[in-house]
Amino acid sequence: MSGANPFLDPARQAELYGHASRLAGRSNALMRAKTSGRPVPDTIVRLVRAHHERADKLGLVLDVGCGRGTSSLALAQQLRPQRVLGLDAAPALIEQALHRAQRLPDVPVSFLMGNFHQLPLPAQSFDVAVAAFCLYHSPQPQTVVAEMKRVLAPGGLAVLVTKGLDSHREMDQLVAAAGLDPRAEQHESLYISAHSDNLAHLAAVSLDVLAVEHEEHRFTFDGHDHVAEYLATNPKYDLAPGLYGNPGALTATLHEFLPDRPLTTKSLVTFVVARSGGGRS
Repeated sequence: MSGANPFLDPARQAELYGHASRLAGRSNALMRAKTSGRPVPDTIVRLVRAHHERADKLGLVLDVGCGRGTSSLALAQQLRPQRVLGLDAAPALIEQALHRAQRLPDVPVSFLMGNFHQLPLPAQSFDVAVAAFCLYHSPQPQTVVAEMKRVLAPGGLAVLVTKGLDSHREMDQLVAAAGLDPRAEQHESLYISAHSDNLAHLAAVSLDVLAVEHEEHRFTFDGHDHVAEYLATNPKYDLAPGLYGNPGALTATLHEFLPDRPLTTKSLVTFVVARSGGGRS
């Protein structure tokens, strides 16, 4: 792996998101470990209801960087707008989102492949735009926020979500201690581009910030098998050949160097609610 931050390295995007199973495996392992912290889509819904005066009569809702469509489906089911449009640049993730949506034919959701730096959407057409856990994939996240403002109707609402810079640092410590990547604690945070400390500023360049909320989420991995499921496709670490994408080999290495015990990690999740100028929502 090169020294470039993998979330900001265009050359690695096909590797990271060329197969939906990689993201699904990592996400599922993380969600099984979660012990505290509200579901992020539920919090987004609560914030929209609290800050949008027509939350019960929404038109179009945009989910930027929708990934496998988890948040898009939840927003459509809970807010019941005319339609939720999920957008992502990875064809494999859009395909998976479409497949998941087919199981819920009555849910008003669609998916579109596109670049969040140049949204292929008309200006002033959305009541709400959400960007959850995606802005740190851009070297210029303020450009993405500006595009969100462009497609928001006057008075429309944006909800941005990211993580703290040192999220899951306990995992860094374990990876270093096991010798999987001795420099694990020195790597640049995956979230350096858009993190808990700068998200409100990024929003304020284009939008009027209404609220900022921080919530600590905690995760307890059962042991080495569970940890290895998460590590197998985590791009942060420089793993030896044969370990990346191979949870069995990772588990064996962890057993060789460390006692098998649960691992608890923490992540600060930050929500910023902002409004597009030119009217009230």
